[in-house]
Amino acid sequence: MANMSLKKNPMPAQAPDERNKNFYEVTFGYTAETAMDEARRCLHCKTKPCMGGCPVHIRIPDFIAKVAEGDFEGAYRIIQESSSLPAVCGRVCPQETQCEQKCVRGVKGEPVAIGRLERFVADWHNANSCDLPVKAEPNGHKVAVVGSGPAGLTCAGDLAKRGYAVTVFEALHLAGGVLVYGIPEFRLPKAIVQKEVDNLVALGVKIETNMVIGRVLSVDELMQEYGFEAVFIGSGAGLPRFMNIPGENLKSVYSANEFLTRVNLMKAYKEDSRTPVLRAKRVCVVGGGNVAMDAARCAKRLGAEEVYIVYRRSRAELPARAEEVEHAEEEGIVFKFLTNPVAILEGENGMAAGMTCVEMELGEPDASGRRRPVVKEGSEFTIGCDAVIMALGTSPNPLIKNTTEGLQTQKWGGIVADEAGQTSREGVFAGGDAVTGAATVILAMGAGKSAAEAIDRYIRGKEENK
Repeated sequence: MANMSLKKNPMPAQAPDERNKNFYEVTFGYTAETAMDEARRCLHCKTKPCMGGCPVHIRIPDFIAKVAEGDFEGAYRIIQESSSLPAVCGRVCPQETQCEQKCVRGVKGEPVAIGRLERFVADWHNANSCDLPVKAEPNGHKVAVVGSGPAGLTCAGDLAKRGYAVTVFEALHLAGGVLVYGIPEFRLPKAIVQKEVDNLVALGVKIETNMVIGRVLSVDELMQEYGFEAVFIGSGAGLPRFMNIPGENLKSVYSANEFLTRVNLMKAYKEDSRTPVLRAKRVCVVGGGNVAMDAARCAKRLGAEEVYIVYRRSRAELPARAEEVEHAEEEGIVFKFLTNPVAILEGENGMAAGMTCVEMELGEPDASGRRRPVVKEGSEFTIGCDAVIMALGTSPNPLIKNTTEGLQTQKWGGIVADEAGQTSREGVFAGGDAVTGAATVILAMGAGKSAAEAIDRYIRGKEENK
């Protein structure tokens, strides 16, 4: 029987005043009964508009129909056809601006909770199925993937399913890229990421960690000396940006990248961790994206009494997911909108003692279509803090572009690639944040998927022309 409720089934979660003191996952996920009830809200539209909003083209109505029937493993198999990371996407994908935004149920109420259902299906499979993915028959071709983030893992998985011998080269000591160093445990438990990686290894993907391509080996060496017929660069955008204001070099000023890497990858939040991280009492986080929300919420959990999000535009322009903003506010994070830092004040022992800011007003739209913030005259004021975290976005590390002959890049550092991921170098493909700059996990996955298809066409084409 159809469920015509105008609202989604609510997602159970820890109470805000409990979760802001621990790193356990905030939300608990649907039960089987709740998932089936939510699945019955789907109208199974003939035109399937939700699929048009999915960068990896999951057959959304089909998997939801299986959930409604109680066939959770069948639902998982449908998702797995298109996505190599379903448990990840169900947690961090911005469904509200993609598949759910296209849902017809959203016209007169809330859309079907597609993301929550995807998470439920993946979690059910991981808890109840012992079956490992079946390796494809080897096709005799080798492909290298640089970076084990969402773009690289997706590309590797899709190629492995086609029979390619795929080796992923990861610079850090653990596979997962931004999924392990950037996104906190309370949003994406690392055991879930490891499970997804293990599934790819079961498909035959080989993962080499502590391999900084461009330093240990070059892209040219991978192709010329190690026999890889194509290379996919999915190395992400890990180079942090700063404001170049006075005081940014003080001891207690972090980039969000460094702060989150210490907390997430290096487990600095654990009492017995050997990784140092400042447990400040008053923290200012500059920026308004998901990374800023993650940094602020981590600082709160590390014991900060006051945490401020300082953002130069208004609430309406916040780029972070609405759910993350709501969770941050519930946890006691204070938002300072239309506020821009101009200097960080120095206190004792080279530490920050506060941040001088100015109030902003929104003027005419800029090139991005958002109204440009301008300084309100005579509005300077100071926020007291003993730590500052800069969450202003990132750009690709220049190491690969500087060590790869003939690889064309944008002025800001991104690799130039077409929609299929083909770069200016024959046999070298790229996608995700390394091409676009910092974006979402699901868009990076979409790029990895497109590149895998293009690499397959490229290698088969060369084989046919021999």
